[in-house]
Order: sequence, then structure tokens, then C-alpha cells
Amino acid sequence: MEGVALVYQYLIFFYSFLMTVIYISLAILGYINIVRNKRKYTEKEEEDLKMLPEIAPGISVVAPAFNEEVIIIENVRSLLNLDYPNFEVVIVNDGSKDKTLELLIEEFELIEIPFPYIQKVICQPVKKIFRSKNEKFRRLTIVDKENGGTKADAMNAGINVAKYDYFINTDVDCLLARDTLTKCILPVLDSKRRVIAVGATMRMVNNCEVKDGVITRVRPPKAFIPTFQETEYLRSYLLAKMGWSMFNLIPNVSGGFGLFYKPVTIDAGGYDPLSHAEDMDMTLRMVANMRDNKQKYRIVQIPDTCCWTEGPPNIKVLQRQRSRWGRGLLQIFVVHRKLLFNRKYGRMGFWVMPYALVFEFMAPIIEFFGLLFMIFLLFTDQVNFNTFWLMLFFVYLLGVTISLVAISFDILTKKHYNSYREYIRLVIFSSLEAVIYHPLIVIFSLNGYIQFLTRKDFSWGAMTRQGFKQSESETEILTTAVNKK
Repeated sequence: MEGVALVYQYLIFFYSFLMTVIYISLAILGYINIVRNKRKYTEKEEEDLKMLPEIAPGISVVAPAFNEEVIIIENVRSLLNLDYPNFEVVIVNDGSKDKTLELLIEEFELIEIPFPYIQKVICQPVKKIFRSKNEKFRRLTIVDKENGGTKADAMNAGINVAKYDYFINTDVDCLLARDTLTKCILPVLDSKRRVIAVGATMRMVNNCEVKDGVITRVRPPKAFIPTFQETEYLRSYLLAKMGWSMFNLIPNVSGGFGLFYKPVTIDAGGYDPLSHAEDMDMTLRMVANMRDNKQKYRIVQIPDTCCWTEGPPNIKVLQRQRSRWGRGLLQIFVVHRKLLFNRKYGRMGFWVMPYALVFEFMAPIIEFFGLLFMIFLLFTDQVNFNTFWLMLFFVYLLGVTISLVAISFDILTKKHYNSYREYIRLVIFSSLEAVIYHPLIVIFSLNGYIQFLTRKDFSWGAMTRQGFKQSESETEILTTAVNKK
């Protein structure tokens, strides 16, 4: 038993050491990439693109909606106010049972139109298509379809209707920065290789002030869960993905926000309605399609915060979210197992998939059994306390440092909060994450693995929308529960 304990301790040591090296490397690469991006894409390039609409590629903003009567009008107005010369907004009403469609028809003066609908990717039947008779809403198209049960099915309907070669995949509960489309398309225009997807930083809209669908004041979330998630998102986007982007190794473009090249999306078969990680699934299938056709490609991550989304307001909603992510991650390795260590799929097969397997999928399993093993060692008096507390403090300090680096990267990119005192809140929560938030993530991820293996609880469940703080009255919309897919 002592020999087994020794081997296991060495494995944990090398695993932790390798993870430390990876995160430090990503932090360095992420910093270089952020600085390079800031120097390359300035306000001058953005203004030039707006002044020359003939060179600005058209972009379709596709946002599915299911029972979103609480926020639908304000968010559609936000999308219509994007500052870009050539774009359209496609809202897919995915069989809502509330007043989502009725509110849209009334607010935007919609009428049903004849439309040459061609199903390029599979989805549930489309019933009607609406456009506004008011010229100021000419960019808006509403697709009314039968409910498909997942966002992926609704996205496919939106892709079938979208008229431009590039589309934004977002959620109707998200708010986009006005310059989002310009920032996302500049790397596409600047690249010699075909850019098939562009990702950007996502943040928590909880506690931000909003007026007419535009964020007028950015604040850190008040609630515990969204505050922890704010820092988690900064680490994911500004540190990890900006680092991976240096070598065209981004594992997935977020389902909450991303720009995609539609022809490749269609060639790859569109979004999989059965997937619980449709963002990573779509990214992998697009890459596989490009590799199968021997075409060069790029997936780009930009550091700018382009999308603001509501984070889970409580532990119950967080559990649903992370269990679904856990199911989706395990599903990815089942569905796309052929990519793993397959030389045919290049960097995705030899670097991205192995990393995701060892350091994302395996991490909750290793942590859980590592905790059980540590308890066993404590009860059997096999712990060297001279080094135990030192190693524990090192791991804790490393996690906090990585979070502090991510927060500093956000300030480097753009100082969104009005005062540094507000950033201190993120720093404090970073110091508590290891003992409060992270254990919950481990438990919920393992729960997702079990759900997938036992084929239980595969529904999307209910989601609670709180709406946004209105900057004029400084009052919040009452919390309203709405059914989500």
C-alpha cells in the first residue's frame, strides 16, 4: 500500500507541475497576444471600416428565443443598435409558449412575408417568417418555428434564413457592445488564411446598468455566484484562449457569443441538436471539415469584451449549467473520439483534444479521488506535514495568482469598471474561490458525467431571468422565472 501511495503522490505532483507550466505559458502568450492585438487594431481601423461600407462583409446576428417575454424587446433593440454598416438581426422564436412572439409583432410592427425558405441544415419545421413594415426596423427578421428542444436546432433555423456569409451565434438574453461586429470582422479581413470563427470575451451583466438595451454603467456582480463566474470568465478568455490563439489551438468558440463562417458551418452539417456542448462540437466539426478538405484555416480570439450575459443567480441554476457542461464534455470525447491523437487532424488531434481530455475532463475526477486519497493518508498517518502545508499553500497561491493575472489583463485591454475599488471585489472573491466556488464546480461536473453515463436528466431545465438594472430609475426588474430549454 505504501508503494501505491508513493506512486500516486508522484503522479499528482507531475500532473500539478505540468498544469502549472501550461498556465504560466498561457499567461505569457496571452499577454503577448493582447498587446499585439491592441497595437494592430486601433480605433482608426474601426472607423475606416465604418466609413467604407463596401469593404465591410455582411454579418447576420442570429439569436434564438424561447419564452423570453421579460427581456425580448430590450435585447432586440440592443441588437438593432449595433454600430456596423452591413448587418441583419435574425431572431428565432423557438416555439415560445409565452408572449414572446406577440410582443415582437406589436413592438416592431411585424407582418408575415413570403420567404423562399431553403433548409441547408436540419431543424424543426419553420412556420412563419416576419419582417417589419417600418423602415427603421428593416434589419430585423423573425423566424417562428416549432420547438426543437435545444438551442442548436433553433440556430440551424437561423442559419437557413441568414443572408450573409458570416453570422454571430449569441443568446437573446445577451447584450452586445455596439462596436462588436467591427472588432470581430477586422481579424477576418486582416488574415491571409480563411478565418472560420472568431471568439471574444464574455462578461457578467448582473448588476450593470442598462438603458434601451445599452450598458451605461459596468459594475461587478453583487451576488456571489456571478462574481465568482466573472473572474472565471476572465481567466478562460483573456488568459487561456488568448494564449491558445497564438498557435491556432482554440478548443471551442463559446455558444454564448462567436462569429462563424457560414459556408463551412453548413458543410460541417450545422449544429447538432443532440449535443449538450454544441459550441465545442461545432468548432471541432468545422476544423475536421477543413482538415478533411485539406484547407488551411484560423480560429481567432480577440481580447475585447463584446458580450454581456446573465450569470446563474444561485447554486441551483449553477448546478444545471455545469452539469450540462459536464455532460457535454464527456459527450464530445464519445462523439469525436476519432480526432484524439489522429495525425490527420493536426493540432486539433495532437494538442487540443489531449489537453481537453487530461486537464479539463480528467481534472474533476483527479481532484475528487485525490481528496479521498488525502483523507486516507491522514487517517493512516502517512502525511509528511513538513511539506503538506507548503504544497497546499503553493497550489492555492498559484490559483489566486492566475486569477490576478487575468484581472490585470482585463485592465490592460480596457478598464471597464469606474474605480479600482470595484476590481478589489474580484480580487477578494479570487482568494475565496478555491474553498467556496471551485468545489461546487467539481461536484457539478462529476454529476454531469454520471448523468451522461446513466442517460438521466438530459433536459435543459428551467432558467431564472432577473432582467437588467435600469439606469434611469435605478430600480431592478422583478425576478421572473421563465421556462428555458
